[in-house]
Amino acid sequence: MAQLAGQPVVILPEGTQRYVGRDAQRLNILAGRIIAETVRTTLGPKGMDKMLVDSLGDIIITNDGATILDEMDIQHPAAKMMVEVAKTQDKEAGDGTTTAVVIAGELLRKAEELLDQNIHPSIIVKGYTMAAEKAQEILDKIAKDVDVEDRESLKKAAMTSITGKAAEEEKEYLAEIAVEAVKQVAEKVGEAYKVDIDNIKFEKKEGGSTRDTQLIKGVVIDKERVHPGMPKRVENAKIALINEALEVKETETDAEIRITSPEQLQAFLEQEERMLREMVEKIKEVGANVVFVQKGIDDLAQHYLAKAGILAVRRVKKSDMEKLAKATGAKIVTNIRDLTSEDLGEAELVEERKVAGENMIFVEGCKNPKAVTILIRGGTEHVVDEVERALEDAVKVVKDIIEDGKIVAGGGASEIELSVRLDEYAKEVGGKEALAIEAFAEALKVIPRTLAENSGLDPIETLVKVTAAHKEKGPTIGVDVFEGEPADMMERGVIEPVRVKKQAIKSASEAAIMILRIDDVIAASKLEKEKGGEGGMGGGEDFE
Repeated sequence: MAQLAGQPVVILPEGTQRYVGRDAQRLNILAGRIIAETVRTTLGPKGMDKMLVDSLGDIIITNDGATILDEMDIQHPAAKMMVEVAKTQDKEAGDGTTTAVVIAGELLRKAEELLDQNIHPSIIVKGYTMAAEKAQEILDKIAKDVDVEDRESLKKAAMTSITGKAAEEEKEYLAEIAVEAVKQVAEKVGEAYKVDIDNIKFEKKEGGSTRDTQLIKGVVIDKERVHPGMPKRVENAKIALINEALEVKETETDAEIRITSPEQLQAFLEQEERMLREMVEKIKEVGANVVFVQKGIDDLAQHYLAKAGILAVRRVKKSDMEKLAKATGAKIVTNIRDLTSEDLGEAELVEERKVAGENMIFVEGCKNPKAVTILIRGGTEHVVDEVERALEDAVKVVKDIIEDGKIVAGGGASEIELSVRLDEYAKEVGGKEALAIEAFAEALKVIPRTLAENSGLDPIETLVKVTAAHKEKGPTIGVDVFEGEPADMMERGVIEPVRVKKQAIKSASEAAIMILRIDDVIAASKLEKEKGGEGGMGGGEDFE
């Protein structure tokens, strides 16, 4: 509100909160740092878990950064930007979500120290941008090439991503499954490999133990046969995939059929029956003995299918139909009349089995399936969910390595190497930007420091020891959290895809830069029904 010739000029509506300049920066940085602190304790093999309870009382127990932030109900706009960092990291690299958020939080903390020394945000932003670009170059230089056929390295990377999660006891077994699944669906495009994660289906069932988790080279459908008279087990299956209902269609237009005598009604019913019988005859004629239908199957059609000894499943999800097509080589047919024997897929076995008290259809023994299923088992619902999250991360990590063919050492080794090299780069650059580059280099040390802290080690002492050993012995020396000593991470099998590190630095630096550029926060007042007597958004409660 301003004054003009004694008259007040209202610009923003009543109840609007506005923070300007240093206040806006301070609050945004604080919000970002609080988010980073929340997930920081989950980092590393000895990280702790978080229990999240939603408004309905459902519980999630996890230490997966992206899951934690996704489930938290976050109000503050700058904090929401930190959540985006985790989501981007999850989408692009699949692992390293906590790392990205922790680095972003530390970059903001270091920036605040520079702001306190009266260094302009633009200079900090420029220094951070230069440092982030240089970090990408350094990572490319220190990355080691790995062969697609090097199963051992792929398995170690998968185990590194599972370590620290609830499924850790079976990490070797689960890593084997992840590598096998990704190698099965990987497709060669030119010289490179491409992996579509959507072709790996995760099917969860409580019961048994984590060790009962298995990879099925085919597809598992959470449905059962439509008719008890159908065979439960079909060997050498010829599979038809139909995207049409096996029912008599109703007329498109509003039509009225007048039947005046019982004979006409009989003829009408017989015609309906004949149409259904013809559909089933057609399926039988092309040689199919298993049918998956995306829509419904009429009771009478079920009877005919059972009579013909054909196993049929109805209301199969579209995504499952696509996976079945990929796994068995079948084509999805929209009109039964067009079905030919070439459209059929093949599998050695299609069988209905009981898993945890529920019937499921297993399609196994496909020739060269480009779609597979991981059937996840575990003692409780929470265990099953956490095993699924661990396997998803492991699968994405293996995908990254197969696609890029490059790995770096984990355990904080890459971050220490980046920190050392960026310090040298800062000296070359000189000027005020050098202060920001040094701050960036210092911020990266938060990863080895946090790994030590979460393992009950003295963070400062460990960091000094590891940095000294690192300068002496080379870029693969990191923190061995089990021994509390510096160790060669490549030898210990602690390896990560270079994509995870590159993306973590990209997302973290971009988010920190975006938050630093804000010098004015204008938050409208909340709507009356949301308000319930509270102040507008950006009131003390919301912002802290």
